[in-house]
Amino acid sequence: MPLKLSALRLRQVAKKYGAGDFFIHFIQLNNMQYINSTNKKNFTALFLLDEMIENGRQFELMPTGDDKLLEPLFIEMINKGYLKADGKYYAPTQKGTDAYEVFNKRFQEYLRLFDVFSYVDLTKGEFAFAKFFDFDNDEDWEQYSDDPRFEDLRLAVAIYKKADPAEIVFMSFLNEHRLDTETTGWQMDLLSDEMWNEIEEICQESIKPDQLGTPDVIEDIVRQGTALMIELLKEEKKRIEAEGIDAEEEDMVIEEYETVEYYQPYYDPFYISPFWLVPLFLW
Repeated sequence: MPLKLSALRLRQVAKKYGAGDFFIHFIQLNNMQYINSTNKKNFTALFLLDEMIENGRQFELMPTGDDKLLEPLFIEMINKGYLKADGKYYAPTQKGTDAYEVFNKRFQEYLRLFDVFSYVDLTKGEFAFAKFFDFDNDEDWEQYSDDPRFEDLRLAVAIYKKADPAEIVFMSFLNEHRLDTETTGWQMDLLSDEMWNEIEEICQESIKPDQLGTPDVIEDIVRQGTALMIELLKEEKKRIEAEGIDAEEEDMVIEEYETVEYYQPYYDPFYISPFWLVPLFLW
């Protein structure tokens, strides 16, 4: 699900500012609270590492065309030990690969752990994902989950767990392939303010934990969502087994983050994996 301004938050802003000043409020989002020079550089570097490691893209040491725009960051990444020269191309060092792998662990947890909080009915206390396996196709599921009664609480949960909400939005953008590197000018899009301003706006206007009421409200939401996520993992495993699929015979790689056991610590609503709290880069 794309991260966007929640219906509840839109209503709150409209009520606060009045119809006439509603859109003026969004123009005034220049006071950055969530995007800063450090995490913006982190996200840009991660995007380039993803292109190299996952997509096999090669960036030349003597860049041409729009790749020239990336040269200052490439040079800084070399100076900090995240990239090296390999023939006529830039290549990730072990240090750069390690930073990317930590981010990838966070990304995989995001897909499993945070997604369940993307559709929550705050009035009824219901999670749309509780009915995920009731639908036979994506179209029916999307029609059900797009009901405006469901609010997106992913950033509220991230903030509650002391994770960087801007990183959660960045992950959402990556998952949606918001930046198409097959199109001309993607380097300019990566370096321009447009995407980063959108991430900032989403973070600023998302529902925050304190807007949900007393601290026990967000704690209860996290407990319920975590329990549901683990039940969904169990159901997924049960369905795979029912189909007679043998992971070993099919050479299926079952990653640690795909197992029920991996998420047991998350029954504690305050818990978050330690790798969420370590810096990805040191500039």
